[in-house]
Amino acid sequence: MEKLSYRFLRFPEGMTKAVTFSYDDGSMCDIKLCDIFDRFGMKATFNVNSSNVLDPESNTIHLPEMEQLLKRGHEIAIHGYSHKAHAALAPHEAVRETLEDRLGLERALGRIIRGMAYPDSGIRRPHNGNNYETVKAILESLGIAYARALGADNREFTLPTDWHAWMPTCHHKCEEVFELIERFLAIDVDSRYVSDRHPRLLYIWGHSYEFRNNNNWDRIEEICEKLSGKENVWYATNIQIYEYVKAYESLVISADSKMIYNPTLITLWFNTMGKTYSIAPGETLTL
Repeated sequence: MEKLSYRFLRFPEGMTKAVTFSYDDGSMCDIKLCDIFDRFGMKATFNVNSSNVLDPESNTIHLPEMEQLLKRGHEIAIHGYSHKAHAALAPHEAVRETLEDRLGLERALGRIIRGMAYPDSGIRRPHNGNNYETVKAILESLGIAYARALGADNREFTLPTDWHAWMPTCHHKCEEVFELIERFLAIDVDSRYVSDRHPRLLYIWGHSYEFRNNNNWDRIEEICEKLSGKENVWYATNIQIYEYVKAYESLVISADSKMIYNPTLITLWFNTMGKTYSIAPGETLTL
């Protein structure tokens, strides 16, 4: 019997790394931030509360701005109908916060919304008979594919193993952010020890109004400039990363690992035995 070889996901076009951003609350500063992201080729997810952004009297972005963000290739995700921490609510209240937010945004934007960032304390301080497992079950039952957690940035470059407790690398104000960027860019994935050639993800989050309040828009410009234009980096929204990884996990492998079938609708990439392969929708690849 031949020995098995490791097989590693690669992002589109065989890229070994990905970068994503996530910004909360629907501040009008999101527009300026989006301009910066577009200038440097970044992609971001903007997490909003429908009770605010669909209220014409609120001091937030509204439907025209959200539509522009979407047209420019970014993502709109939910952030709780009224910005209440899911784990701090009774389960039926957490259902309402999630469902009302999703319904409102989908009706207004005419598209399916599947992403989320936990508002307020998120899942850190459960009470009122709630806990993380209950919240996760609620989100799954309501069609929320992933949820960004907060409060314990991991300073790592790993893909999540639990999509409903997706920990980002760091906040943009993190003192180590530029050191982390340098470490991320310096990693040569394909030259790592054979079991450590998994893809890397840099995930930065925050609130766009922080740049206005702190008068430091130059900070996010410097972050984007250092990350931009890298040939081995995929710049993607949160949902794009989720959907690509889940599609990769759908690959069907033969018992002897010599045949791989792609049942999905997108081309997928992987690396095995030091070689990178692509596999088209419906294709069966023999190694």
